[in-house]
Amino acid sequence: GNAAPNSPLVIKDENKLSMSKRARGGSSDAGKHKNVSVSKHPLVAHKVTQLLRKDVSAREYQRLMKEISTLILYEATLDTSIADTQVTTMEAGVEHSRTGSAISQRLGLVPILRGGLGMMEAAQEMLPTAQVWHLGIYKDKSSLLPVEYYNKLPRAVGVDLVFVLDPMPISGSTAIAALDIITAWGQTSQRPFAVKLVSLVAMESAVQAVAAAHPEVSFHVGMVDSDPDRPLMPALGDVGDRLYNTGAA
Repeated sequence: GNAAPNSPLVIKDENKLSMSKRARGGSSDAGKHKNVSVSKHPLVAHKVTQLLRKDVSAREYQRLMKEISTLILYEATLDTSIADTQVTTMEAGVEHSRTGSAISQRLGLVPILRGGLGMMEAAQEMLPTAQVWHLGIYKDKSSLLPVEYYNKLPRAVGVDLVFVLDPMPISGSTAIAALDIITAWGQTSQRPFAVKLVSLVAMESAVQAVAAAHPEVSFHVGMVDSDPDRPLMPALGDVGDRLYNTGAA
């Protein structure tokens, strides 16, 4: 529990769940689901800590989201299929043909607006050939139910693997609604595709809800917010507002 002298965040309450413990799963049961993978990378804990700071500018917030997204997407793509491919090289002034590797799956990216847009730069840099579609879903303030307001999924399904980008699920209802839409869309195709949900931080209740509602979906999350006494989400704030500096002054 002792922080280094230059630590960016000091957790004074020894009985609270520290960031390092959260990064290792803490007391969370989220990672016990077969379809849930919680990152143990120390850089994830480090960079999520930076997101918590009250003085983080919108530009810094965007940069940190990109960096964390890159780390989580690296883990989420570890089992992506590859195939042999031929490349031409120039060695000592002579052309040679070499056998290399190329992603063999057709990939799709579906950011959930607005927060998911903060993960898109990292996703497109890592997967530049992936197709991109957008889903807009918000939670109704009265009913607390997710409402779809924007859907740009194409009629024809032409992918083998879809990454759904939802940065910080709190209840999981928006993520579940998005997965419901994508699953129904996939049922229109004779060729099934796999779906992965990628998040930076998620409430433990959201992880449990998503895992139960969609056991067929692989859920990759950077950190699980599992401490009811000191949750991370209030400090992280609304992702869209912090990304685009649209929150209340």
